[in-house]
Amino acid sequence: MSKASKLNIIKAPIEKELNEFDPYFRNTMRTKVRLLDIINRYIIKRKGKEMRPILVFLTAKLCGEINQSTYIAATLTQLLHTATLVHDDVVDEAYERRGFFSINALWKSKVAVLVGDFLLSKGLLIALDNDEFNQLKVVSESVKDMSEGELLQIEKSKKLNITEDVYFDIIYKKTASLIAACTQLGALSVNADTETQEKMKQFGAYLGIAFQIKDDLFDYDKQAAIGKPTGNDIKERKLTLPLIAVLRDCSPKERRWVLKSLKKHNKDKDRVQELIKFVKDKGGIEYTREKMLEYKAKADSILMTFPDSEVKDAMMALVDYTIERKK
Repeated sequence: MSKASKLNIIKAPIEKELNEFDPYFRNTMRTKVRLLDIINRYIIKRKGKEMRPILVFLTAKLCGEINQSTYIAATLTQLLHTATLVHDDVVDEAYERRGFFSINALWKSKVAVLVGDFLLSKGLLIALDNDEFNQLKVVSESVKDMSEGELLQIEKSKKLNITEDVYFDIIYKKTASLIAACTQLGALSVNADTETQEKMKQFGAYLGIAFQIKDDLFDYDKQAAIGKPTGNDIKERKLTLPLIAVLRDCSPKERRWVLKSLKKHNKDKDRVQELIKFVKDKGGIEYTREKMLEYKAKADSILMTFPDSEVKDAMMALVDYTIERKK
């Protein structure tokens, strides 16, 4: 099945809601500060697939009837996600995202940080103005997790001592916590019982972990434009699962070579490609793919507890899409 047709299946049950969400979200971003308005319009123009709002709406429809509270939850998660992307580009000193210039590339880091702060505070105010205190609690927990995850990764990247358990802790906090918040909020917005909310939060966590593992595998896959893996994580001294798995099982001599490559030769293109080949030859990619499929199966098993429906099919397709995507 093509990427476009899979996306159509995913969006089909909530097409009406997504069409209504777009102007709703644009209206939320409006401000009287001209510079901020220009930047917000630029952000909206370069928005991605809106997977977080899609998750909120699908989960809400799986568990009940979509209502005003669901639109607030979708707006909250999209604002929070956008704020983290703007801040991430500053932290990573990235000047491009999805083929567009980043906010910090066009307006400098100072402005980007302030825009991220605006988006975050706007989300919190929307929850407060609508008395959605439970939603606010879920989102605030996610913000805390994401910040902790980023700092934990920075700390461990300096010491190069990440175990598999620490890796999963980092990717849950950095990535999966927001996806878990989306699915939990979807259930919460339709007044699903506590057990269902927890079940959907767990589903989001499994999906988010599979999503991040897939992202980490991209670093070791051939990139169409250049015909070879990018090795960006290695260049940034980030220890992800393929490398962690290999480090655990290789000889002391090999381990010393890997760590020296990361510490002193991480900018050397040839050495980075050697390291990628070493990880592949030692089974690091295979092990990582197996782990990704384990988390996919866990996410699927939660969806299987719901009756068959178009919404359930869409969510199953979304899980497949997460691990089959090419970027």
